[in-house]
Amino acid sequence: MPDTNLPFDPTRLKFGIGQPVPRQEDPKLLQGQGRYTDDVALPGQLHAWVFRSPYAHAKVLSLDVSAAREAPGVQAVITAADLEGYGAMVCAMPLKNADGSALRTTHRPALASDRLRFVGDPIAVVVAETRAQARDAAELIMLDVDMLPAVTEASAAAAPDAPLLYDDIPGNCVLDFAFGDAAQVAEAFAAAAHVQKLSIRNSRVVVAAMEPRSAIGEYDAAEGRFILHVGCQGVFGLRNQLADDILKMPREKVRVLTGNVGGSFGMKANAYPEYLPLLHAAKQLGRPVKWTDDRSGAFQSDQHGRDHEVVAELALDSEGKFLAVRLTSYANMGAYLSTVAPLMGTGNFVKNVQSNYTMPLIEVRTKSLLTNTTPVSAYRGAGRPEGNYFMERLIEEAAREMGKDPVAIRRLNHIRPDQFPYAAPTGSVYDGGEFSAILEDALRAADFANFESRRAESKARGMLRGIGVGNFLECTAPPMKEQGGIRFEKDGTVTIITGTLDYGQGHWSAFAQVLHQKLGVPFEAIRLKQGDSDELVAGGGTGGSKSLMASGAAIVEASALVVEKGKLAAAHVLETAPADIEFEWGRFVVAGTDRAIGIMELAEKLRESHSLPSEVPSSLDVTHVFDQAPQAYPNGCHVCELEVDPDTGHVTFLNYVAVNDFGVIVNPLLVAGQAHGGIVQGIGQALHERVAYSEEGQLLSASFMDYGLPRAEDLPDFQLSSREVPCTTNPLGAKGCGEAGCAGSLPAVMNALVEALRPVGVNHLDMPATPEVIWRAIHKV
Repeated sequence: MPDTNLPFDPTRLKFGIGQPVPRQEDPKLLQGQGRYTDDVALPGQLHAWVFRSPYAHAKVLSLDVSAAREAPGVQAVITAADLEGYGAMVCAMPLKNADGSALRTTHRPALASDRLRFVGDPIAVVVAETRAQARDAAELIMLDVDMLPAVTEASAAAAPDAPLLYDDIPGNCVLDFAFGDAAQVAEAFAAAAHVQKLSIRNSRVVVAAMEPRSAIGEYDAAEGRFILHVGCQGVFGLRNQLADDILKMPREKVRVLTGNVGGSFGMKANAYPEYLPLLHAAKQLGRPVKWTDDRSGAFQSDQHGRDHEVVAELALDSEGKFLAVRLTSYANMGAYLSTVAPLMGTGNFVKNVQSNYTMPLIEVRTKSLLTNTTPVSAYRGAGRPEGNYFMERLIEEAAREMGKDPVAIRRLNHIRPDQFPYAAPTGSVYDGGEFSAILEDALRAADFANFESRRAESKARGMLRGIGVGNFLECTAPPMKEQGGIRFEKDGTVTIITGTLDYGQGHWSAFAQVLHQKLGVPFEAIRLKQGDSDELVAGGGTGGSKSLMASGAAIVEASALVVEKGKLAAAHVLETAPADIEFEWGRFVVAGTDRAIGIMELAEKLRESHSLPSEVPSSLDVTHVFDQAPQAYPNGCHVCELEVDPDTGHVTFLNYVAVNDFGVIVNPLLVAGQAHGGIVQGIGQALHERVAYSEEGQLLSASFMDYGLPRAEDLPDFQLSSREVPCTTNPLGAKGCGEAGCAGSLPAVMNALVEALRPVGVNHLDMPATPEVIWRAIHKV
């Protein structure tokens, strides 16, 4: 939102807040000039290959790496025995069991030794002169095991006779989570005129980032310091995790460097087992060690997303007013507990299942269980899309069973504008929103009123047509401190230093727009520094749709500090009192005169000055940490219209409308791109993506030959619009947009699909609703 106290400048119309500025990153990336981890080649570097478990569950009897160590080019073979004395990967989330005890973490070692717990579990790392030599040598490793029974489903892992993954974790349960007053909820359900109950599978997905994981370990012997080059979501947090938990050394002895990152969606946020062997080998051998995974290894070892088995229940009175919602879930953690794994099915279910509706009572009971599968962690939305999906499916089915209009039920239960600030039973306080108005906007844009005539036209052609509504509201990530450094460089550029990290979002452009508007520095002169932990004093990383709220706010506050420093410096240069200096769109002006100096010129003068009075700053540079802003609540409504071919089960999208409230929008182009990506990932989970394990725990969908991703030809055109209600809890008024596409598309697509199939007797389908699944449902096979 433009600052009205600044004089007009035409460049602000082009590059200021609210303008669709093209991404500054794209020309370099599209020309192949990006610098990803695998592009880094250090002098004398060696190459690593990871030897992984081919078994889902087994006791190791012997591991013979002698032949591999003698293979051509091999410099070392690292096993668990070589890593004694280091720490482990743990989940330190402050979650409690229903009885008040702490969750049980797994203390995952970098390399497995006595027990293998999933296909892909790293056992050894071979280091050689070339990648091919390391891979060939890994084929010589001899592994002898005693096979153990495996379990891959969370509900099966909870059974009394299920195989145990850990002797010290009874029942495979790391967390028995409970939220809400169970007695009050039970009373509400007992008094309800209608209770809607659905068993819903939130299906597991492979993240499948464009760039496979890659890392290079270095050791600076002179400083006794480890350096890790790696794609991640935030170098500050990863540095701290490596130093504190794994390397067990002071943080200043660890440096993390990240260049371009080819996608993550939550998966690359935390440390992985491969990083410690690389660093250890680099120290042992005195040479950098590089590793890049292949796609099959990524399918096996990159943390997966979702995977919850949920019984969802909604209590309503005779008019359709909501009385209570209850979720009873099994959450699949995989074989090891990753850094934030329990959050999705617990706290994020709690905060997001309410969506944008009044809900007096909420109960969530989730058992987080270990299985012989790839560990699970955050994936775009991380519990937020799921919570909205459960609610929207419950609303649709409750309305049908009660003989009511599902849209009318939504209107009846929406939080009204006069109810803000709205204190939810989850502890969230919604600061504002126009939920019913957004619903009406979406219905009009989708021509919802005339759907039945279009359905009749499809029926005449032997096709099944459906339309689905997906209301959503999500709680953004927990508040975190974030850095907003500003540095005026010798070459005339201005560097923003931030602890968030761009892995596809386009931070450079949006952050530059904020700085350009606040300080008037030339847009084209702004650079972004985000991938060096040595440059940071704080940083929450990127996740939970909070980047603009955190880093944007940090830039706003840092800009104000630059102006204060600039007034002192300008007063000296212009020979007046600081109180007489005003700042007007990139210029420090002596009030009531035409005497002024531009901010860039002032920065240069300070840089060249060698004898300044003590009260005059030597530069305009600022290192600032934004304390934190409360959560925000992006929301919206998606409407999907599709057609199903009953002979094949094939789905064709006919129309897709999304109306969103993301608060103040800094860059509409970036927001549209984020919405498109999120919607597509929701469509992928809904209709295409299926992670399949055999009874023995073998991953059956371990390549793109076996795992379906949506293609361009599978997707609709997206009709996007915004209804901006500025957020009141951060300086920019932004709400976040990165995960909202998933939150709206999951329910919209699945509601549309069920609506299309309802005439043939199908009232619910679980994801992924592939053509085979749909065909079988139609033909009752």
